[in-house]
Amino acid sequence: MTDNILNAGDIDPEIAELLGNDTSPASIPDFSDLFEDQVPQQQRDRKDVPAEDFSRENFPSITKWEQDPDPVFFEKDYYSKLLTGEGEISKRIHTILQKYLKAEDPQEKGVYRQRLIPAWWDLARSMATHYQGDLIEKRWALRYGYFLPTLISLEQRRMISKVITSNEFGEPIHYVDEWFDLILEGNINPLATDELKPSRMSSQNKTKALLEKVQGSKEANLTLLRTLVANRDGLESDLNSQIRLITQHESHPIIPGIKIANTPEQKLSFNRAGEILRKLNKLDKDINLNIEKFKDADAELGKLGDKFQQMGGLSKADKGVMGSEIDSIRQMAKMCVGRQGNHLPFLLKNFFFPNMDLIGTRENVIRYMDQVEQVDPGVFRRTFRQKTNRIVPHTIIIPCYGDRGVCWEPFERFNRATSRGRIAIPMFPNNLKMAVIIALGDLRWNVAKEKAAHYWMEEGLTGHYYQWFNAKKMRGDVRLKFLGDYVLWITKEVDGVQKIDKDVRGIFWRHLPFPQPIKDSLRNRGFVYNELYKKDMNREMSDGY
Repeated sequence: MTDNILNAGDIDPEIAELLGNDTSPASIPDFSDLFEDQVPQQQRDRKDVPAEDFSRENFPSITKWEQDPDPVFFEKDYYSKLLTGEGEISKRIHTILQKYLKAEDPQEKGVYRQRLIPAWWDLARSMATHYQGDLIEKRWALRYGYFLPTLISLEQRRMISKVITSNEFGEPIHYVDEWFDLILEGNINPLATDELKPSRMSSQNKTKALLEKVQGSKEANLTLLRTLVANRDGLESDLNSQIRLITQHESHPIIPGIKIANTPEQKLSFNRAGEILRKLNKLDKDINLNIEKFKDADAELGKLGDKFQQMGGLSKADKGVMGSEIDSIRQMAKMCVGRQGNHLPFLLKNFFFPNMDLIGTRENVIRYMDQVEQVDPGVFRRTFRQKTNRIVPHTIIIPCYGDRGVCWEPFERFNRATSRGRIAIPMFPNNLKMAVIIALGDLRWNVAKEKAAHYWMEEGLTGHYYQWFNAKKMRGDVRLKFLGDYVLWITKEVDGVQKIDKDVRGIFWRHLPFPQPIKDSLRNRGFVYNELYKKDMNREMSDGY
């Protein structure tokens, strides 16, 4: 009976019509040996992953938006290769899919649709343990939700086949399969979920937790050392200026061959030089102390790293790790889609447009993130111990039909100094730019909230916004209200279109400032902006900004 169900002849003409207008042999799945392991026919190289780099001050300029079509997307046996070796789950999802496509009653179709969703995620969990093999079809299924080719139109298939597959910019913008690559190679930590109590953690997990903590301590210490050395350089430059002033003497106007005594300005330099020397002495002690701390942390990190590697690190066969990661990706997708959205996790032709500019490719996400940064230049800036870095978060592009991006975490627990946060962007939203803006607004909120800790309702961006929200006796989620105002700030207020409350405008003007050229332009666009501009000038004069 199973063989009959899986026979291609079971797909009648009506079902074939539902699958798409493409009537070529490539449109009909070849189900021969569908659920048996096949010998790989072609070796596929895994794509390179981007490296960390905090030296960049802006996003790269993109000139290439698509590649030559990938022939894999037109293989007649794509579907059978995708399900090869997936065992019982492949049979289950194939059976449910056929019933879904054959169902004519909307209620019955809805029932099978709801069954397809968890079945797909079970399939994804299975593929995540061996997608790095020779069958690139599994990788593309995880990356794009590209499941059965004839579920989408030929035009849509051509578009997906032209998406640039490799990360040519080195930016931390990842497709789902690339994120899994980073996890398996040990380059990043898995997405945070419910944390185990220390007593329930395995020796491997305890060692890994210690490794993260020491790594964070080392990087924070390095940041502090750079700040101390920069302060020393400034003081030494000032000291050299004072010494040059002290050692310059003019000839005495009356006594030949004699230079005049020190001037009042030079005597002031004596005091200034003495003060600088005292500060340099203290800085020298701090630098030496932190060099020793750095060396200790580096040695400890080496020991823990060796111990972790001896334990096996993250094995590529570790189904538990990848299963948990799939669960986190699924949760991200739910957050992007929302309760009332379309939770179908694979491509269906009715749900997205065959237009490359409208989908969440890496290049499009970078373009819109760059546009937001041009308006909100501090969105990726993080200051820790007087050192400011531009840190673009790890951005995972989720193959789902959500309309909003989300911030999963603003930075890692043990490394607030230089760790990248994690945000998610839906690949097939109605408005990609809006999804990116919401994700970065969510990042802004969470970074400010975490930095303020238990004072988040009193201090900084979140504190001032929460106090306004409370004073207005508003109800609901304060974060969601903030995100709505952030969207208006980035899309409307930047052009002088007044859309948000005047008090909120003041909060944003102070904590999410536009670049100075935009401020200079806005001051002439209305009384409210001119008043905010004057407050800026007053703060600068009082050194209170």
